[in-house]
Amino acid sequence: MGFKTGMAVGLGAGYVLGARAGRQRYEDIRHLWGRVRRSPTVRQAASRTKEVMEESATWSASAVQRGVEKAGTVVKERLHKDDSPNLVQGDGRGSG
Repeated sequence: MGFKTGMAVGLGAGYVLGARAGRQRYEDIRHLWGRVRRSPTVRQAASRTKEVMEESATWSASAVQRGVEKAGTVVKERLHKDDSPNLVQGDGRGSG
């Protein structure tokens, strides 16, 4: 069974089960969800999750910036190394 077929079957089953549950069950679920959302424990967990994600994003951005700076330094060093004059080996009197 492909993804699209599985998705269609899942949506169809959800629709049938939801229609059988009726309006009262929908209201019960909605009321329960509202209580869960207002729960101090859930709010605290959501807040902490948001903080961790923000810290992670900040850390990732700074890590990328450090990586780019390091790569830039390496490129500069290699360019300067290639620009340095080649020293002639020997005693400096030319070939003789």
